[in-house]
Amino acid sequence: MFERLLTEGTRLVDICHNWVEPVDLDTRRCWLHRKGAAPSTAGPVIIPGSRGAFTYLVAPKDAGEKSAFSLAHGAGRKWSRSDSRTRLERRFSAKGLARTELGSHVIWEDKDLLYEEAPQAYKNITIVIDDLVKAGLVDVLAVMKPLVTYKVRR
Repeated sequence: MFERLLTEGTRLVDICHNWVEPVDLDTRRCWLHRKGAAPSTAGPVIIPGSRGAFTYLVAPKDAGEKSAFSLAHGAGRKWSRSDSRTRLERRFSAKGLARTELGSHVIWEDKDLLYEEAPQAYKNITIVIDDLVKAGLVDVLAVMKPLVTYKVRR
């Protein structure tokens, strides 16, 4: 990934949000299936908004049963992919969606993907993060602004 940005870096967090893992509850061994969730048991978690919103680095506070050993892995969709395309194609050009309100750039090859994953198709990440904080599940460590987003299918 860093080669494409013509820079160097160190990957700090690499967490899959769809998997099954064993968990011990009381005296029983159970299998926890995360579908669209990040573990609250593996250290800091990155919770992105849409490509037009901030991303949060959070520290899980309650990694136990209260949170099902998990956290949100993002803002979550507000509209389906096809609904997003239908709603936005009439209002925005592809070129208009290639730059976000935050001033970040979108590198894209597939116009459908540009519309399907437009910022408008996602929930407000600030509300998601505020809810996690109010529930006592996380502390916010950092807020990051996206500079470049890749929307490619390969």
